[in-house]
Amino acid sequence: MREELFLAGDIGGTKTNLSVFSPARGIRAPLAAVSFKSADYDDFTVMLREFLTGAGLRVKAAAFGVAGPVVRGRARITKLPWIIDAARLRDEFGLDRVVVVNDLQATAYGISSL
Repeated sequence: MREELFLAGDIGGTKTNLSVFSPARGIRAPLAAVSFKSADYDDFTVMLREFLTGAGLRVKAAAFGVAGPVVRGRARITKLPWIIDAARLRDEFGLDRVVVVNDLQATAYGISSL
């Protein structure tokens, strides 16, 4: 049986960090991790596709903390013309689930893992 992997991302106006994790290995041991200069990309989906192709990994779900307000799974990134839409990402990348939250909220969720 193939291991179910998940993607975590911190999407900001200056840089975007993307990592793939395995529940078996835990959050402190990413299978792949890359930091991108956000302004080098016209659209987040181009960056995400490049990351996933380069990593050669198939993820099942994704969660993104974004710089900017999130309304019903959709956000406009501060300092960039990007729209991050959970439903669009789910459909375009064939994921089971995508969650988009504000980056401060994402940090608060992560505190319990420290």
